Amino acid sequence: MKTLLRLVAGAVATAVAVWLIPGIRVVAESDQQYVLILLGVAAIMGVVNAIVKPFTQALSFCLVVVTFGLFLLVINAAMLALTAWVAQKLGIGFFIDGFWPALWGSIVISLVNSLLGSILDPQKS
Repeated sequence: MKTLLRLVAGAVATAVAVWLIPGIRVVAESDQQYVLILLGVAAIMGVVNAIVKPFTQALSFCLVVVTFGLFLLVINAAMLALTAWVAQKLGIGFFIDGFWPALWGSIVISLVNSLLGSILDPQKS
């Protein structure tokens, strides 16, 4: 059940980023397809963050320390861009137009995910 809630929270966070950030877009023919694309992107993002992100954080540990953690924003933007690339390869209509939309989108997604996570699972906080 928690996995499903995390998936829905990720889809909502992605929808907020699509709504707020001009360079992030979803191409869908219907509202149902739009929701399915957001759920698919949230699932891809979960897999990317579980498999690829730990390696990138370990390899860039020195940069993270030197920049007092600000390089983690760049890593999150790269993970979002990788998510968009994988989604496009799978035929899912999720697009990001460059680094800056990915950076701002990753910030928005992280904030909304944190907010929804604290609302949906208050015992974890």
